[in-house]
Amino acid sequence: MSLSLTLTRRRFTATASLLALSLVAGCGAPTKSTPAPASSGDLPLKPASAVTLNILDVAGNLQLTQGMIDDFVAAHADTISKVTYSKATAPELAPKVKAQQNAGRVDIDLVLTGVDGLAAGVDQGLWQPLLPAYASRLPGMNAYLPGAAAMQKLAGDFGVTVTYYPSGPLIEYLPDKVPNPPKSAEELLAFAKANPGTVQYARPANSGPGRTFLMGLPYLLGDKDPKDPVNGWEKTWAYLTELNKYVELYPSATSETMKSLANGSAKIIATTTGWDINPRVLGQVPKEAKIGSLNGFHWVTDAHYAVVPKGVSADKQAAILLLLQHMLTPQQQAKAYDKGYFYPGPAVKDVPVSMAPADSQKAITDFGRAEYDQLIAGNPLEVPLDAKALVAAFDKWDREVGGAKVKK
Repeated sequence: MSLSLTLTRRRFTATASLLALSLVAGCGAPTKSTPAPASSGDLPLKPASAVTLNILDVAGNLQLTQGMIDDFVAAHADTISKVTYSKATAPELAPKVKAQQNAGRVDIDLVLTGVDGLAAGVDQGLWQPLLPAYASRLPGMNAYLPGAAAMQKLAGDFGVTVTYYPSGPLIEYLPDKVPNPPKSAEELLAFAKANPGTVQYARPANSGPGRTFLMGLPYLLGDKDPKDPVNGWEKTWAYLTELNKYVELYPSATSETMKSLANGSAKIIATTTGWDINPRVLGQVPKEAKIGSLNGFHWVTDAHYAVVPKGVSADKQAAILLLLQHMLTPQQQAKAYDKGYFYPGPAVKDVPVSMAPADSQKAITDFGRAEYDQLIAGNPLEVPLDAKALVAAFDKWDREVGGAKVKK
């Protein structure tokens, strides 16, 4: 069931704040009051009796995976008797978990998070290592798509990739307003110059498409080091500074750019596969909107992870491993197609949309794009910047490019 875009995209908001927190707070294990985690390899194959799992979602991931979880619970009442779901914003995650660990009482058993929350917890020593000790219990990880496998490397030993999408950056426009869309970054800049105020992307620190556009430009422009925004993005920063001359404002949320496209105040916006499909499914952007890629385009990928806080009991960890094993089967991964919000969504191979639930198949049939298969197969996949580099990129953009024009 589709949530509102505000709810489903909460993981894209306040990313800079969370990552900055992870860097400022410093590294290290939780305080001595934290319960000792189970040591490597000593988890039972299943809990001694059925457990209750408390699952916290800070990535909008339940829209993709709650059906997978509920199916497992319904079929395995002897393993998990009940699941409670809660949601929070990404900046709340690390402080919430750390406070529970410091108090010696961890009430969150499983977290569904994006790269931001994963990185914050790794930096502060909050997550229980699951790999490589229990890799044999998660055979679905051996079937990851190449992009999902690359995103898994970012998680190290601490997270398990459960959903994946290539993301962007893409441009989106209404064909009656833009009959000849830009085909390159240079043409996009020329369009902005000729049509001031009509090219729009949201503040990167608050927006998935905004940050994907930011991270994708170094590949489009042939910068020296796309992974080093401080010393390797000379062309990117010059381009963004020039583009800024023709941008009237930067929305503080991606949903605002979708409204601008729909009402005609913007003619071209930055988007991703999910932000293209899902708003059209929900009727927030006209169905006839089109997307395009720019010459030299590389996908900047994204994923959601399952992580377990330190202090979770051995029985609950055993149940979580069984749950994750179930979630990584092709039949369950097919549910990740949802209404296109994380398109395609599955992290494992050989999960065609024909395996998805009927309502997902209809959404993709009606609002998906045939060109996505070719774009995904025909362009390089790149992992996002790491936490430190991403914070540096956000900070530089805010100070030197568009911070003064961010819509409050």
